[in-house]
Amino acid sequence: MSGEAAAGGGGEANGVQPNVTIYINNLNEKIKLEALKKSLNAVFSQFGKIIEVLAFKTLKHKGQAWVVFEDVASATEALKRMQDFPFYDKPMKIQYAKTKSDVIAKADGTFVPREKRKRNDEKPEKKQKREQHHDVNQAGVGMHAYPGAYGAPPLPFGAGPKVMMPEIIVPNNILFVQELPHDATALMLQMFFCQYPGFKEVRMIEAKPGIAFVEYGDEGQATAAMNLLQGFKIKENPMRITYAKK
Repeated sequence: MSGEAAAGGGGEANGVQPNVTIYINNLNEKIKLEALKKSLNAVFSQFGKIIEVLAFKTLKHKGQAWVVFEDVASATEALKRMQDFPFYDKPMKIQYAKTKSDVIAKADGTFVPREKRKRNDEKPEKKQKREQHHDVNQAGVGMHAYPGAYGAPPLPFGAGPKVMMPEIIVPNNILFVQELPHDATALMLQMFFCQYPGFKEVRMIEAKPGIAFVEYGDEGQATAAMNLLQGFKIKENPMRITYAKK
């Protein structure tokens, strides 16, 4: 049996059938455990709902992780599309897991019962309530009489709302990235953008989560990276990339 299979990985070639858990090795061992798990979640959540990400501090499990999806189709798509993806400067090696995630977690004393995850399941409901409340408020705004309606005196010429012309942003070597998860980090973004030529740095503003600036050597390199990563999902959030204002 190969070292990878013994560590918990496997593929169809080793007699392991497709299942909801993928086993990843050849991970960068210098990345801290929590940062590693967050980054894996961010990278793989675009393929489907993730139940949990397992990675351990023990020497035996260094450089390895397990990602558990809700269904086999998501795990299969992730395996195919992310094989050899440069993750923190090292190509990921992915196979179907040989053992169930709960078995691994219990063996390492890190098993988390599914019931404790109900809190996360409630978040979409809270978001929906906020959106409904927002819609009600917006509807209320529309109920006010506009100038000249229902006998209200019309505004004098030129006193109405000003129409803002769209600002033209000139292509340049710095990209402006929006729609990021609020817990996204510069290190996480660097993992995506550094794989393209000319990458220099990622800059984030602590007071404004969800946005970042990515600098390249020249405009052409920035444009290439923007086109290739436009809409790439991080935790189900498609990135929106434009040129930065200068």
